[in-house]
Amino acid sequence: MEVKNKTQEKKKPEENIVKKPPVVVVLGHIDHGKTSLLNAIRNIEFTEGKPGGVITQHVGAYQVNWQGKQITFIDTPGHEAFSAIRTRGAKVADIAILVIDASEGVKPQTKEAIKLINQAGIPMFVALNKIDKPSARPEIVKNQLMELGVVVESFGGKIPCVEVSAKTKKGIDDLLDLIILVAEFQNLTADIKKPVVGVIIESYLNPKRGPQATLLLREGILRKGDFVATASTYGPARIIENFLGEDIDEVFPGQPAVIIGFREVPFLGEEVRSFKSLNEAKEYTENHKKDIKKSSNKTRPLEEDNKRVLNLIIKGDALGSVEAIEEVLKNLPQEKVLLSIIRAEAGEVNENDINLAKSVKGIILAFRVKTPKVVKAIAEREKIKILEFEVIYDLAKGVRELMEKKIEPEKIRVDLGKMEVLVIFFSRKNRQIVGGKVLEGEVEKGAKLEIYRNEKMIGQGRIISLQIQDVAKARKGAECAIMYQGDEKIKEKDILVIFKDEYKKENL
Repeated sequence: MEVKNKTQEKKKPEENIVKKPPVVVVLGHIDHGKTSLLNAIRNIEFTEGKPGGVITQHVGAYQVNWQGKQITFIDTPGHEAFSAIRTRGAKVADIAILVIDASEGVKPQTKEAIKLINQAGIPMFVALNKIDKPSARPEIVKNQLMELGVVVESFGGKIPCVEVSAKTKKGIDDLLDLIILVAEFQNLTADIKKPVVGVIIESYLNPKRGPQATLLLREGILRKGDFVATASTYGPARIIENFLGEDIDEVFPGQPAVIIGFREVPFLGEEVRSFKSLNEAKEYTENHKKDIKKSSNKTRPLEEDNKRVLNLIIKGDALGSVEAIEEVLKNLPQEKVLLSIIRAEAGEVNENDINLAKSVKGIILAFRVKTPKVVKAIAEREKIKILEFEVIYDLAKGVRELMEKKIEPEKIRVDLGKMEVLVIFFSRKNRQIVGGKVLEGEVEKGAKLEIYRNEKMIGQGRIISLQIQDVAKARKGAECAIMYQGDEKIKEKDILVIFKDEYKKENL
């Protein structure tokens, strides 16, 4: 009897272990077809011209069934959001697909994605997309990847590479087969008897339902009514929905789900845990909240060391988008202009944002959110700029342009020529008409001049007009008359050094 109990105790933990669907993140350069590839996998026709395709916003993940097995795909706005999750130490994905346009090859964001995947330490596949295009050059792209240390199998490496077309669906089946094969090799499992541990992969404030978050469960089973908490917020899992928006009662490891019930919008990448009571959940948040760096209200830097400051208020459709935007803006050069993010949060632009922008002389960036008409009217009245964007990279470009406008142009002196004064025609107060000969270069209307007497500069002034056959310039060897304006009087035999100031616009 005693032996039997020991055997049961050994088997019991094994019964707790279940196979977990692989979680796949798709990364790559903008416009290389990440969204269209995801839509092709879901067998959804891509809507041209619609930013972000037709994938449902504010869900963050979805599942497909392939050959009787589930695969979870993370639907992010780009590798910035994935990076934002990783900054909190959250392991989310099991496999990464690097999407590259076979006709364009490796781009800057392709390199960034490779670096991010390597840092995450997860298996990588390469999907050469748009292979149906006549300009596709897959072998050239593979050579480019090899230079970056990504050696595909056909070149003697270990990284699988699949040629796909989101448009014709070519290679999609092979890609899914490969995911299942690698997942089997990884033997992805989870313990359903362990306390619930999940990761927030998307969150935003739903105007009708309150704080809404999408999580991916790693361990345990989350059930409707369970009390959940992150380091920043807590509450009951009042509503649980799958990625299709269907009401469900429980969530298993590897499954994405939408949770409604948090008191505040949780942060991207936060761990979610479940508790037996609301008080325990509250205590967990209160104990960890001090470690959270809130992004809603930030310190405003002062203008120092001749640097300008651009104050920004960011409003986004979801907290994941907001954090992705912050990640992108953080990488803009700030040697000459400092970026100050005064407030960054999910939700529509409101009157409080206008008041804050007015107090700090800031600009509001609205990312995929609408601005109510009444708020727009207040902004126009207060002369507050609200810039609206649908794509993160357009937003970054717009902010860069705003920063460049704040850079003071560099003043450069350009010497034009020299003139010897031969005769004084007219002199009254601070104006004179003098005649002379151009010794070097040229004399130009509107230019500045320095007066030298006995090789010593004694004064400065400006050429108001030039009299030489109605031309704007007099060149070397010519004789001309100028109307001079300045405090110091010009005398015969003085040498006038002619110059002008030009302004060179600097880049960031």
